[in-house]
Amino acid sequence: MYQPDVTKRLQALTQQVLGQLLSGTPVSALGVEDLRSILRFHEYRYYLLNDPLISDAEYDQLYNDLVRLEKENPELITPDSPTQRVAKGLGNDFQKVQHLVPMLSLENSYNEDDLRDWDRKAKEATGLTSVVYCVEPKFDGAGISLIYENDRLVRAATRGDGTEGEDITTNIRQIHSIPLSAAFGEMGIRQIEIRGEVLMTKEKFIAFNQKLAEENLPPLANPRNAASGTLRLKDPKEVAKRNLEAFVYHIGYLNTEENNKAPLSHSAALEMLWLLGFRSPEKEKKVFNGIEGVIQYCLEFEAKRDTLPYEIDGMVIKVNDLVLQEKMGMTTHHPRWAIAYKFKARQATSSLRSVEFQVGRTGAVTPVAKIDPVPIGGVTVSSISLHNEDFIREKNLLIGDRVLVERAGDVIPYIVKSFPELRTGSENKIVFPTACPVCNDPLYKSAEEAVWRCVNINCKAQVIERIIHFNSKDAMDIRGLGESHVQKFNALGFLNDIPSIYQLPYDTIAELDGYGKKSVDNLKLAIEASKSQPLYRLIYAMGIRFVGEATSKTLAHSVNHILELKEKTEEELMQLEDIGPKVAASIRSFFGIEDNINMLKALEAQGVCLENKQKEKPKDGNLTGLSFLFTGTLPTLKRNDAEAMVEAQGGKILGSVSTKLNYLVVGEDAGSKLEKAKKLPTIKIISEAEFLKLIAPES
Repeated sequence: MYQPDVTKRLQALTQQVLGQLLSGTPVSALGVEDLRSILRFHEYRYYLLNDPLISDAEYDQLYNDLVRLEKENPELITPDSPTQRVAKGLGNDFQKVQHLVPMLSLENSYNEDDLRDWDRKAKEATGLTSVVYCVEPKFDGAGISLIYENDRLVRAATRGDGTEGEDITTNIRQIHSIPLSAAFGEMGIRQIEIRGEVLMTKEKFIAFNQKLAEENLPPLANPRNAASGTLRLKDPKEVAKRNLEAFVYHIGYLNTEENNKAPLSHSAALEMLWLLGFRSPEKEKKVFNGIEGVIQYCLEFEAKRDTLPYEIDGMVIKVNDLVLQEKMGMTTHHPRWAIAYKFKARQATSSLRSVEFQVGRTGAVTPVAKIDPVPIGGVTVSSISLHNEDFIREKNLLIGDRVLVERAGDVIPYIVKSFPELRTGSENKIVFPTACPVCNDPLYKSAEEAVWRCVNINCKAQVIERIIHFNSKDAMDIRGLGESHVQKFNALGFLNDIPSIYQLPYDTIAELDGYGKKSVDNLKLAIEASKSQPLYRLIYAMGIRFVGEATSKTLAHSVNHILELKEKTEEELMQLEDIGPKVAASIRSFFGIEDNINMLKALEAQGVCLENKQKEKPKDGNLTGLSFLFTGTLPTLKRNDAEAMVEAQGGKILGSVSTKLNYLVVGEDAGSKLEKAKKLPTIKIISEAEFLKLIAPES
């Protein structure tokens, strides 16, 4: 297990090295040992924790650079280099067992030229002018090894470090697609070790996550993590409930009698396993003489990837003749007779049917594309933000276009491009409105921004959005006054601005359908309680552009009364922690508008506290001098609770990613903050688990 300080160092090194590679700067030979350490660390995260911190492509990039460095500098090669052996495993929850033959990794390719180059090497190694290949899907699951002796399953193991795995025989016996016995004896086979992959289908994965949601448990990221985690459960009955499936795709070892009927080719081996009752890719595999048919099949399979009931992330190409496989041999990392063709990022095509223009609480008008619903990466996408008018123009988008859609990072839908060559002439130009689609006031765009805005502070869309934000959990936390209630009360004339929240006609509301004395009493109590919220919550509730919770706390600590901010200059604001020119200008603009000042005075007249009654010195603790920022959904902690834990130990919460940030704590569906932090090597990117270890008191 890696200690927190070692983990932090290796994460920082990872970001530094990846930054060099992305910029086209080769890693220095002087850093070869650091590169080895980085690779070992990420092998541990991938194979043992099932919690990778970098993508497969990034790992491959680092690994390939180490191969290059060692090839150029043979004197730097050490026996324990990741290029000299497969990944090291450290888990000890299950008994360790030795594989009969090492389970090696596969060399990866990402384009047609890579496959043609590999074909050239295969022909050189075999002495043939054309090699016969077998192609099959690369399943995205958990690797396993199965040993059968005298026709019976005697042992099942995880891939582990490739040499040793963990004995999971009891759990594997719960998977019905794995036979407990098979007629290998009829083939003259005494003992056989079979390689395969345990999967959870897309349909069962969705159902499993829905069940987790019903139990208020965090969902799993993908089917592979679900399958891998299931195999290591202590309760076999729970394993059986999850309905896992398994494909077997390779024979790793054979102990045979004389005159046996063991297959002589890989395709024949898949057929034999299929006929003996195993689920091999017999129906999906194809055999080709030469690489061009292989390439075409890989491209065809990638095109239909989303129609499959299970996840695959590429195709595997193997020299079909087993004698030739033996002749070509293997490195300490991968067999020379096989290669993986990795698929591109998840994409799909759809038709752009219409564009809606939505007005946010800051007046920003955002175009939203409505497309024919299309499944991408396990979800159905039908709405995609087009960001602004410039984006529409740059992407050359017309209503009616066929468009290529991608889920960036498998999370955020994004239109990559349109296909002008498919236009029929029936397409229409997307006309950006010159007037607000809600209040019809003229829209304005500053020279510094690409966004059009409605500057009418009384615009109904903005009023409703501002009130909803004011009431939200992280702002004034007025429960019982959610979005639907705000819209209803606005339509009835009860809510026309933020101060009117504190003037609601409770007796009238109690007479409305769906309301009663108890619900109205609870609403009244929540509204009264909000009057005493800390000042930073009120500042955040104002919805000042660029001012989040962290900046709101900074501003609250700097004054005794909120209206003191009216007197602060931009230069004075920029002296405060984590406030730059853009944020300072926004704050100054907000407090320079007389309507906003009048609104605050009206709130104070209604009894809302505008004073900082909780002003105190920052606490000292283990995190004094360190700054944190959280992004994404944390597995177990609520963000407010996590931030409170930091502040309780003297740390600071920043509002954005900058060089002042020490730690970015990343949860599921992390967005732009993570991408920005990756470009700053001084920022340590950590998980919730690492955060909890960091703040835990030393024993």
